Amino acid sequence: MARIQLRFSPIIPTIASFLLAALWGLSVFAGWGLEAFCAGGEAASACSQRLGTVSTVSGLFAALAACCTAAAWLLPWSRHDPRAFARLMGAGVLAWIAAEGVLFLGGMLVR
Repeated sequence: MARIQLRFSPIIPTIASFLLAALWGLSVFAGWGLEAFCAGGEAASACSQRLGTVSTVSGLFAALAACCTAAAWLLPWSRHDPRAFARLMGAGVLAWIAAEGVLFLGGMLVR
């Protein structure tokens, strides 16, 4: 039985990773999260403080994602082995999705 190999350009998960990183960064550092979850309602300072805690937890996943993405491109064994590259980039993209999910779900709970 022949095995089909699907090849994809390494730029696709890299761009996805950078776009998710930009979304996370804007949500945490540019105030998008505060505007989305703390606009109106109760005191802004209490909501901001709780959202800061959520952002810290989300930051752990973001740091993991950034390390996986950087390792995929910087480690020589990863650049030369397409399977290792795909695994590291996949882990990075999944970690970015987890960071975004924690930020969103935490923001909804903060509300």
